[in-house]
Amino acid sequence: MNNLELARRCYDLRMDVVRMIREGKGGHIGGDMSIMETMAVLYLDEMNVDPSRADDPDRDRFVLSKGHCVETYYAVLAAKGFLDIEEVIRKYSKFASPYIGHPNNKLPGIEMNSGSLGHGLPVGVGMALAGKMDKRDYRVYVVLGDGELAEGSNWEAAMAGRQFGLDNLCAVVDRNRLQISGNTEDVMGEDDLEARFASFGWHVIQANGNSVPAMKAAFAEARRTTGKPTFIIANTTKGKGSSVMENKASWHHHVPDEEEYETIMRDLAAAKEAIHE
Repeated sequence: MNNLELARRCYDLRMDVVRMIREGKGGHIGGDMSIMETMAVLYLDEMNVDPSRADDPDRDRFVLSKGHCVETYYAVLAAKGFLDIEEVIRKYSKFASPYIGHPNNKLPGIEMNSGSLGHGLPVGVGMALAGKMDKRDYRVYVVLGDGELAEGSNWEAAMAGRQFGLDNLCAVVDRNRLQISGNTEDVMGEDDLEARFASFGWHVIQANGNSVPAMKAAFAEARRTTGKPTFIIANTTKGKGSSVMENKASWHHHVPDEEEYETIMRDLAAAKEAIHE
């Protein structure tokens, strides 16, 4: 897809997510909205993944460390052809459904069950190291939440990533500055993320995480980087796409009522139509 098509597609996918959460009566809608461009660019432009060759040993690997934003993951997997979006929406969070509230690796396209925060980057390091040892050309991508960086296991993984020269590893932090308990800077400040990861020996990129061209450029730069892993700080807006949700910590985990739902869907449709070259 070109940039315009993909940017507009992101709003279609946001509407799928809102329908999913409304139908399933649960979900982490704020973070779903903020990571959409990251996820859509990865699956629909950047990554070497193919539902017809889901077990290809040379496929790129992806870990959604912030597993509570699985609704966007399901929507993007469906857009790539791994899942059927109408089935996902109909069954999401229902009794005995495989479409649960965190990634389920019994489903096609999902590498890892995730949700216990702080685990995704260490696993990503292991996947990338295995690729190096097996002389495979695949790349590994991990998406983290900014609140989750308070988990110490991330920093052990950061040390290991540089130690082993994992230039096939790219981590993205969804820097929306809000977590379940409020503003990240009030809970556990991290305004120095660029300096922190640079000091651990990573190549660091700052990007507009809600811009398709910016994320495409960031991933291209990560691919060109040699000898060290890359950390992308994707600066985003929680609840992106509707003033009902944007920059409101209360929408970390909230199911819209009927009035909110109608307003959000109108806002997302309008935002899509407003995107031009």
